[in-house]
Amino acid sequence: MDFQLSDDQRALRTGTRQLLAALFPRERLRAMVDAGGPPGPPGPAGPGSPGSPGGATGDGASVRELWRELGDAGFFSLRLPEERGGTGLGLPEAVLVFEEAGRVLLPGPLVATHLAAGLVEGAAEGRVLVTALDRPGPVEHLASADAVLLLDRATVRILRAGAGAGAGTGAGAGAGAGTGTGTGTGTGTGTETGTATGPRMLGARPVQAVDPTTPLHLVGQLPDGAGAIPADPPDAARLRREAALLTAALQLGSALRTVEMTVAHVKARSQFGRPIGTFQAVQHLCAQMFVRAEIARCSVYAASLTVTFGDISRAKLLADAAAVRNARDCLQLHGGFGFTWDADVHPHLKRAWVRAAQWQSAAEAEEALAEELLTEFPAGLSTGQGEAAANVEISSE
Repeated sequence: MDFQLSDDQRALRTGTRQLLAALFPRERLRAMVDAGGPPGPPGPAGPGSPGSPGGATGDGASVRELWRELGDAGFFSLRLPEERGGTGLGLPEAVLVFEEAGRVLLPGPLVATHLAAGLVEGAAEGRVLVTALDRPGPVEHLASADAVLLLDRATVRILRAGAGAGAGTGAGAGAGAGTGTGTGTGTGTGTETGTATGPRMLGARPVQAVDPTTPLHLVGQLPDGAGAIPADPPDAARLRREAALLTAALQLGSALRTVEMTVAHVKARSQFGRPIGTFQAVQHLCAQMFVRAEIARCSVYAASLTVTFGDISRAKLLADAAAVRNARDCLQLHGGFGFTWDADVHPHLKRAWVRAAQWQSAAEAEEALAEELLTEFPAGLSTGQGEAAANVEISSE
C-alpha cells in the first residue's frame, strides 16, 4: 500500500500548517495555559474579556473567535459535500488536517464539532461548539458546549444545551447536562444543579428540557424527545470509529511535534563542551521517539483508508503510546528545564494523557484486537498452535 501523499494532500497539509501558525501561535497557546481556563462562551463584558468564564486566552481574543475563524477556513466542513457548503474531501484528508491541529495543541472539542457538521446547525461554520459522549463519564468541554452528540446507542441523538448553558464548573468530572443557566456546580459524581429553562429548539425540531440534576449518561433513559434525532441520522458506530481515528491523528501530530522539539533542544543544549545530541544515549532516545511516531503515522494513514474497526484500534493504540511516551522522553531530554512549567512539553504530555482515555482506551483497544485475533484463527490449528497463538501478548509499548 502506497502512503505517499498526493500533491493536493501536501498542499492541504502545508496550507493547514500555515493557517494554524497564524491563528494559534505558540504565544496564544502559552497565554491559554497560563490563564488556566477551558474555552468558554463570551462573558457579559464581551468576547475574551476577563469576565468571560473560560473565554479569556490571555491575548484578548476568545476561543469562540478562533472557532469561527476555523469554520470560515473550512476546518469543520471539510468532509461535507460541496452542495452543502463543504469541501467534499474524505477521511484521509481530515486525518492530515487533524494531525496539524495536534501539532499546535489546538483547543476545544474539535473532533465532536467536526463530526457534527451537517447534523447540528452552525457546527460546520464554527458558530457553535459541539461536544460528544459515547459512555458514562467526563465530557470534553461540557461547560462551553452548545450541543452534545449522544453516541451511546445505535442512533445518533443530539442534546441542545444552549450557548454554554447547563454545564457544571466542577473539575472536568461532572457529566451533567441540561438547559440550565450555566451557573450550576459540579459535584464530581456526574451530576450538577441548575435551573431548567424550558424547551429549546434544535433547528426546527423541539428538544425537551432535561432536568439538570440528571447525569448525562442517563439521558438515554429519559422520555422520547429528550434527545433530538437528526432527520437523516448517521450510524453511531461509524461516528465512534471516526472519532477514535481523528483523536489518533491529534495524538500523531503531538508525537511528531515533540520529536521536533527534542531534536532542536539536543542540538542547541551543550554539556561538557559539546551538544548533548552527540551523546549516544541521547541519540538512541531520539531515534526511538522518531520510530514510534513513524509507526503511528503509517497505522493512522492506513486506518483512514480502510476505516475498519481493527485498523482504527491499532492506530489509536499506537498513536496514544507514541504521544505519551514521546512527550515523556521529550521532558526527560530537556533535563531540569523540562520539569518547569515554562517548557512547552507539559501541555503535550497532559493533552496526550487526556486523549489516550477518549473514545477508545489502550485496554479497550487491546481487548478488541485480542478478540479479533481469536475469531480469525484458522479452524485447522492444532491445540498447541492455538494455545501459542492465544498467548501472544498485545502491548501498547
